[in-house]
Amino acid sequence: MARAGGGGPVRGAALVVVLLGIVVGAARAQLRQNYYGSSCPSAESTVRSVISQRLQQSFAVGPGTLRLFFHDCFVRGCDASVMLMAPNGDDESHSGADATLSPDAVDAINKAKAAVEALPGCAGKVSCADILAMAARAHTIGVTHCDKFVRRIYTFKQRLAWNPPMNLDFLRSLRRVCPLSYSPTAFAMLDVTTPRVFDNAYFNNLRYNKGLLASDQVLFTDRRSRPTVNLFAANATAFYEAFVAAMAKLGRIGLKTGADGEIRRVCTAVN
Repeated sequence: MARAGGGGPVRGAALVVVLLGIVVGAARAQLRQNYYGSSCPSAESTVRSVISQRLQQSFAVGPGTLRLFFHDCFVRGCDASVMLMAPNGDDESHSGADATLSPDAVDAINKAKAAVEALPGCAGKVSCADILAMAARAHTIGVTHCDKFVRRIYTFKQRLAWNPPMNLDFLRSLRRVCPLSYSPTAFAMLDVTTPRVFDNAYFNNLRYNKGLLASDQVLFTDRRSRPTVNLFAANATAFYEAFVAAMAKLGRIGLKTGADGEIRRVCTAVN
């Protein structure tokens, strides 16, 4: 399966290197690069173009597509089942945490699939799972809604075991974004320093107690993971290389090939 990303307003030359480095092919016995080089050579560039256009319209597409990729791969493998939608709402996309997946990201994947299907000779060639992988973005570029961290910012002084330290200026800024009467649609950036740039600032933020989620900040407060945070904060290249390896590994979970699955005509329904 091809594993690549698109362009968009997200900056950083390293982003291009990272996402191109995630291109892998999908014979279960041997993953290889440029899998669609012969059967649909314009597939990756087409997906990249569609995602880039949608990113210009909605920043949520960037982190949203990566979240789709994670949710898809960690449940029974990378099969794009997270994209399936039933008329009565009885499907994976409406269950549990999947119900909060970005509609903009889902729309972007559907548009990318339609664009690839329209390419000469490409109909029925590129799977929805591969298109989702091509569109997946970096998780240091992302947002989270207030309900996911509101307890953290309003019980901070209680020194609870599950609530690691937070920079006070950062805490005050979050309370402005998410007052106690917050809107269900209100959100904050995971990376407060360079929210639209794919870089290692997220790890530097943790060193200054600017981790938005408790699960973020504990990476630095826990002595077992602190050396990794320090490494990535000081060495962007080390982070980029680790990211490539992690994404490639994630993309290999439960791959379906040949008769194991089908290449859907549209990502929201089986053929």
